[in-house]
Amino acid sequence: MKIFISLLSALVLLKCGGPSTSNFKIATGMKADKAKWGDTLQLKIKNNTSEKVSYFLNNTPITSNHVLTNEPLGDQLLKAVISSGESTHEVEKTLRILATTPPLLYTYEILNTYPHDKTAYTQGLEFSDETLYESTGLNGKSTLRTVNYKTGAIMENKPLDEAYFGEGLTLLNEQIIQLTWKAQKGFVYDKASLAMKKSFPYQESKEGWGLCNDGQYLFKSDGTNRIWVLDPNTYEELKSIQVMTHKSPVKNINELEWVEGKIYANTYQFEKEVSVIIDPISGAVEGVIDFSGLKEQVEQHAQLNVLNGIAYHKKRKTFFVTGKNWSKLFEVRILPKK
Repeated sequence: MKIFISLLSALVLLKCGGPSTSNFKIATGMKADKAKWGDTLQLKIKNNTSEKVSYFLNNTPITSNHVLTNEPLGDQLLKAVISSGESTHEVEKTLRILATTPPLLYTYEILNTYPHDKTAYTQGLEFSDETLYESTGLNGKSTLRTVNYKTGAIMENKPLDEAYFGEGLTLLNEQIIQLTWKAQKGFVYDKASLAMKKSFPYQESKEGWGLCNDGQYLFKSDGTNRIWVLDPNTYEELKSIQVMTHKSPVKNINELEWVEGKIYANTYQFEKEVSVIIDPISGAVEGVIDFSGLKEQVEQHAQLNVLNGIAYHKKRKTFFVTGKNWSKLFEVRILPKK
């Protein structure tokens, strides 16, 4: 019986062409498999006695001493194809590519304070000339509205069906695009009348959080560290970027605003009132804005929630920020932190 088992084991090894794939592991030469642009990977296969290994980063062939240059940031797929006689084995590993430099730090100066509807669970905020467009959330309370930012008066108010939890919005081509949270659906409205024109489904992104545009494409956050780039006509998700600092991913990317080639994003967190400035090409966090102290200046009540809502006024070149159920809207100037 022992002889039979030994022969059977030998036949299995011959059929598979050698040792199990699970015995092979990719070594990157990087501490904790984290790297930055400019680093040189030193790739090798542990437990490998074969003659040939081919390496791929996101399915693009690379050498064993590949220098990282402008690859996408975030968690990327590193693959090795190991040839042993007539057999091949594939081994995969996640390589995390971080931003090269730490973000710059910013603070704010309050220029003006305006009233804001404290019952508004603010999810999206964007200017068109002097009109402020706002999207609010919570099932049964979600709305699309236009606001006189100086008085806080709601000029137009369009409630969403109670099945939908409103999220971010943006304006493009005389249309308003509004996201919902978990319904995997966005809505498109006529800007002039607020009449709904159509809806569109989400694809790989499973939730809707923040939304902005650069005049050509839509940028959508989903609560992770990813921002999705959408076709503004078909709403197809074309690609995504991963938001990264020099140390780690930045999750809970929330409300978005496009300002002079950068994405300004609120982050959903209870401990800090922080927004980040993101390079829309690489996903690198180039700046962190500390909005600490704003929340303490609004009416303190039971429903008071986190910072959310950032809008840029192009003519005034200032930012307007508020939060979920905040009684005030702040006009601020962003300044380098000393």
